[in-house]
Amino acid sequence: MTQGKSALSNKAPGDSFSGQSSASPSPPSYEEATAGSSEPCYNDVEMLTEFTWDDRNIRRIFIRKVYAILMIQLLVTFAVVSIFTFCDPVKDYIQTNPGWYWASYGVFFVTYLTLSCCSAPRRQFPWNLILLTIFTLALSYMTGMLSSFYNTKSVVMCLGITTAVCLLVTILSFQTKVDVTSYQGVLLIFCIVMFISGLVLAAVLPFKYVPWLDTTYAVLGAILFTMFLAFDTQLLMGNKRYTISPEEYIFATLSIYLDVVYIFSFFLQIFGTKRE
Repeated sequence: MTQGKSALSNKAPGDSFSGQSSASPSPPSYEEATAGSSEPCYNDVEMLTEFTWDDRNIRRIFIRKVYAILMIQLLVTFAVVSIFTFCDPVKDYIQTNPGWYWASYGVFFVTYLTLSCCSAPRRQFPWNLILLTIFTLALSYMTGMLSSFYNTKSVVMCLGITTAVCLLVTILSFQTKVDVTSYQGVLLIFCIVMFISGLVLAAVLPFKYVPWLDTTYAVLGAILFTMFLAFDTQLLMGNKRYTISPEEYIFATLSIYLDVVYIFSFFLQIFGTKRE
């Protein structure tokens, strides 16, 4: 690129009118055009890429957008959980009509797969926000119904614990120099352990309830999704080994929102007291 610029600058003003015989300068090659360039190169094919994110303004806007949407999602979920926990008529209705739970689970599963696996609807406005809204309402209903089976004080206590843990993990993820995004193998092994434990739990519980096994599974789940919260938070920062494309703000919001909801659900299993 510098050679092309010097060639243009060395031309005399009258050279462009000297006639048809003078050959025009050839365009710079790709190597010349990209030599010395420090601009980030975003790979739209893969959400998780290895690139340097030098534009701090883009990063700040991206993080602000993600957390703005996330706060709205958490407020909606908190409102639904509060209604299902404190309003007795609503609580009795949802507990006597479990079909709505399975319907919301189906909506949750379909919208989650659509937003996670299909990049077109995830990036196309306003369909991405519409799908995210439907996903949020479905998961909020499922979380609210789960909370309705626990004591009100237990739900409030678990909400406080979840808030404190998520704030602490978020702050540490932004401040620490430890690159959590490079520990994908550890998270994968942990997910396999959780999957096998879930299968064992599903096979054992129908025959005999084992409290310590259920509690152990909940503790492992809380630890796993706390680690995922740190992992997804550092993907937003842009100064670690792996980072997420700024076009994927819907996927980033979806991931952190799921982490927070799952942490609350597992804390509810650990510390919650079921209604008699």
